[in-house]
Amino acid sequence: MKHAIKFLEEGAKVKAYVHFRGRAIAYKEKGEIILLKFAQELQEYGKVEMLPKLEGNRMFIHLAPLPNLKKPAKPAKKEEETE
Repeated sequence: MKHAIKFLEEGAKVKAYVHFRGRAIAYKEKGEIILLKFAQELQEYGKVEMLPKLEGNRMFIHLAPLPNLKKPAKPAKKEEETE
């Protein structure tokens, strides 16, 4: 969670997944719930770009940073006025 927050604050996208091992693939709903809870926790930092999607034995979700969250570039140094 902390790493995802850091990436979203920096303006990067986040791709999270749940890996189903063995017969755990029978519980796809639980994996989807986990990913949606993850997205809900991060809603103040980013928005869901792609809802959970099953590919093989992994379920993915993509999050994009909110546009107003990007940190501004370092402020330019003010020139000191000499009199």
